Amino acid sequence: MALPAFAARALRPPLQPELGAPARTTCPRRHSRVEAELAASLPGSVAASVRAGPPRGVSLGFNSPPLQDEPPKAFSSLAGALCAPLFALLPRGRRRRMHDLRRRWDLGSLCRALLTRGLAAVGHSLKHVLSAIFSKIFGPLASVGNMDEKSNKLLLALVMLFLFAVIVLQYVCPGTECQLLRLQAFSSPVPDPYRSEDESSSRFVPRYNFSRSDLLRKVDFDIKGDDLIVFLHIQKTGGTTFGRHLVRNIQLEQPCECRVGQKKCTCHRPGKRETWLFSRFSTGWSCGLHADWTELTSCVPSVVDGKRDARLRPSRNFHYITILRDPVSRYLSEWRHVQRGATWKASLHVCDGRPPTSEELPSCYTGDDWSGCPLKEFMDCPYNLANNRQVRMLSDLTLVGCYNLSVMPEKQRNKVLLESAKSNLKHMAFFGLTEFQRKTQYLFEKTFNMNFISPFTQYNTTRASSVEINEEIQKRIEGLNFLDMELYSYAKDLFLQRYQFMRQKEHQDARRKRQEQRKFLKGRFLQTHFLSQSQGQNQSPGQNLSQSPNPNPNQNLTQNVSQNLTQSAKPNLIQKANRGKQKQGSGQEQSDSTSNGTKDYIGSVETWR
Repeated sequence: MALPAFAARALRPPLQPELGAPARTTCPRRHSRVEAELAASLPGSVAASVRAGPPRGVSLGFNSPPLQDEPPKAFSSLAGALCAPLFALLPRGRRRRMHDLRRRWDLGSLCRALLTRGLAAVGHSLKHVLSAIFSKIFGPLASVGNMDEKSNKLLLALVMLFLFAVIVLQYVCPGTECQLLRLQAFSSPVPDPYRSEDESSSRFVPRYNFSRSDLLRKVDFDIKGDDLIVFLHIQKTGGTTFGRHLVRNIQLEQPCECRVGQKKCTCHRPGKRETWLFSRFSTGWSCGLHADWTELTSCVPSVVDGKRDARLRPSRNFHYITILRDPVSRYLSEWRHVQRGATWKASLHVCDGRPPTSEELPSCYTGDDWSGCPLKEFMDCPYNLANNRQVRMLSDLTLVGCYNLSVMPEKQRNKVLLESAKSNLKHMAFFGLTEFQRKTQYLFEKTFNMNFISPFTQYNTTRASSVEINEEIQKRIEGLNFLDMELYSYAKDLFLQRYQFMRQKEHQDARRKRQEQRKFLKGRFLQTHFLSQSQGQNQSPGQNLSQSPNPNPNQNLTQNVSQNLTQSAKPNLIQKANRGKQKQGSGQEQSDSTSNGTKDYIGSVETWR
C-alpha cells in the first residue's frame, strides 16, 4: 500500500550538512496531530527522534547518542546535592530536557536555571495564594479563577506598596517605643503630656513645706538688656541635650546662628553683638570643663566683663540653671562613659583661687585613662569624683575648705555641703530633672517666658538602663551617693510642687480671664439695653416709623402699636402740633438720655471691678 505524501516526507532520511557547515541549532517542531501519531506509530523513525529531541535552541548534534528516559544521577558536589531535589518538582518531559542541559552546560548555569525556575514556581504559588486572599477580601471585584491582567497588576502593586511601607516603618521606627505604633491614641482622647512621665502615679504627695516665693519662679528676663543665663552642666545628667535645646529650639527674635560642623553657636542679643547665654554650646568651656558652682560664680563675671573697668560694668543679673538626674542612673552612666575612655582631665576644679594639689585630689588610675575598668574597681576608688558629684558641684566648696579634707570632720563636712547644695538649688532661677522632660520644658517656658519650637522627648531607654545590676550593687551605689540621694529627693519634691503650683496658677488665670470676658460681654449688653430704652422713651411713633433710630424695634413693638392706636383717634391738627413740638426737642432729649445711659454703664462697670 502506498503511503501518503506527508508520510513519505516524514520517513525521508535527513539531509546531511555540507562539510564545514555549522550544526543546526533548531529542529522541526510544528507538526499536525496526524503526523505526530504516524511518526509515533513507526518505531525508529525520524519523527520519533524529533518528538524526543532536544528543546528549542539546543542541539545534540548529528552523532549524539539517543537520550535515555532515566532520572538524573546524583551530583557529587554540595551544589548538585542542593539542586537535585528540584528535579522532582518538574514534569517528566522537562526533567529530560534539564538532564540534557546538565550534559551540555556547566554546573553553575544549571543551578541558576533551576533556582530561577524554582523561584518562578514559588512566585506562581504565591500568586494563587494572594489571589485567594484578594478574592476573599474583595469578592465582588475579583475571583480566583478569572483574574485578568489588570487585577494581577493591582495585586502586585498592593503587595509592593505593603512591603515598601514595612521597610520604611522599620527604618524610621526601629524600636518598640515609636510614636507611630501607639494605636490607642486613635481610640482615646489625647492625654495630658505632663502627667505620669516616669510611669508613676500622677498623684503627688509633698514631703517638704515650701513658701509661695519658693514655688513661684517668674524671672523678668529681658534678652535685650544685660541679664545673662548661666547653665551649670553636670556630667551625665542629659545636659548636652538640654544645651542643644537652648541654642537650637527656642523661639527668639534673633535666633542663635549654628553652623554645620561647629559645636558652638552664636547667640547674640537683638541689635547687639553680646551673648545672652553662657553655656557649652554658646561660649564653650570658658571657665573650665564642667565647671561647678564655686567656679562659675567667681569666673563668669570676670569672663563676661573682663575687658571693662569695674566702674563701667553694667549691673547684670546672672540666672543660673541646671539639670539633675537620679543618682544611681547617673553613676552607672558615668561609669560606662569612663569605660569608653572619658577622663575630664581638662577640668580645673579651681576653688579659692587655686586648683587642688595631687595630695588633696589623687587620681584613681595610673595610665592615660581608665578605659575598660570594671564596675567593682570603679566603686572601690575612695577618691572617685563620681561619688556625690551633684552635691559637690552645686555646693559652695569654700565653706568646707575646698578639697582639703582635714579642715573639718567628715560628718560635719557632708552636712555643710548638703545644706549648701539645697540652698543654691532652691534659689536658682530654674532647674529641671532628666526623668521629667516635658515638665522641665513647661517650667522653663513659664519661668523665662520663652517658648520652645518642638517639645522635649522622654527617653526611657539609656545606656544606664541597659546595665543589669543586682540589689546588692544597687544598695552599694546608693551608699556611695547618699548625699546625692537626699539632694535628689529634695529636688524632686520641690520640682513637682513648683509644677503643680504653676499649673494651678495657669488654671486660675484662665478662669479669671473667662470671667472678665463674661463681664465685658454683659457690660456691652447693658449698654445697648440702656440706649434702646432711652431712645424708645423719647421718640414719637411717627419718628419710629419714618426714621427707625431704635436698634431694637422688636422689643418696643407693642408699645409703638398702642401709642399709634391711642393717638390715631385725636384730631389731625392736634397730632401735627404735637409732632412739631416733639421734633424741636427730640434732639436734646435723645442726647441727654444717651449720656445718662452711658454714665450708668460706666458706673456699673466700675462697680464690678
